[in-house]
Amino acid sequence: MTTQTTHRPRRSCLYMPGANPRALEKAKSLPADTVILDLEDAVAPDAKEEARETVCSAVKAGGYGKREVVIRVNGLDTEWGLDDMKAAVAAGPDAILAPKVIDGGDIDRLDDAMSRAGAPKEMGLWVMIEMPKAILNIMDIAEAAGRTRLSAFVMGTNDLAKELRAVNDPARSAFQTSLGLTMAAARAFDIVAIDGVYNDISNAEGLENEVRQGRMLGFDGKTLIHPSQIETTNRIFAPEEADVQQARDVIAAFADPVNKGKGVLKVNGKMTELLHLEEAKRIVAVDEAIKAMESA
Repeated sequence: MTTQTTHRPRRSCLYMPGANPRALEKAKSLPADTVILDLEDAVAPDAKEEARETVCSAVKAGGYGKREVVIRVNGLDTEWGLDDMKAAVAAGPDAILAPKVIDGGDIDRLDDAMSRAGAPKEMGLWVMIEMPKAILNIMDIAEAAGRTRLSAFVMGTNDLAKELRAVNDPARSAFQTSLGLTMAAARAFDIVAIDGVYNDISNAEGLENEVRQGRMLGFDGKTLIHPSQIETTNRIFAPEEADVQQARDVIAAFADPVNKGKGVLKVNGKMTELLHLEEAKRIVAVDEAIKAMESA
């Protein structure tokens, strides 16, 4: 039902702890494209119910501007999951983010729970890809996008590292298979793909390197754990001006009546095929969406 039909910027997706009202308020002034208000990992068990009320009240009150608002709920198999889902849907965020899915059946159950809670069709379902079984079943999960609200994959690299007993390094060697398979499935089924978090808040160089790696792998953006990470992520995931200009020139070249019927053109000295036209349109649309958000 819901796929990546728009080019809404999702360069920076900032987690905000649901139990912290000051953080939820601060999120309204931060330049993040997306804010993920968290009821799961960031909230202690004895604070779950209070955090649910705090987050849902904040979303209902609004004030987040053009920022995309996502609520991460606890799993349906937990004591808080169903109540989280009902309250989160009623609050009216742009999407619900669910943790620890492992197969397409999980997507169907989440979609059904959203429907039972009264979610409109345009409310997205985002899911964490953070379990080994999710990687092994990634095609089964992705195929569910054709029959459900599934619209985004979010890499949970911290949980994945724990489950794999992996030792991480700056190149994220242990995650390359998982990241690659998830990206392939996302692109095959037109699903947004968001990279995992970078944990060392004080390491600006390390953050920049990992953001660039995620961009090279094809991710649409990155999840963040601190506001100081927003600027770097927004800058790297935004199309460069030279690429935007080349994209505009490609679009103009194929639109020129002189080139009607041609499948291959030379644009600014570069051989350009019709297959490049679609990507050129995407780049321009993303650039325009970012500029519209930043000027709001």
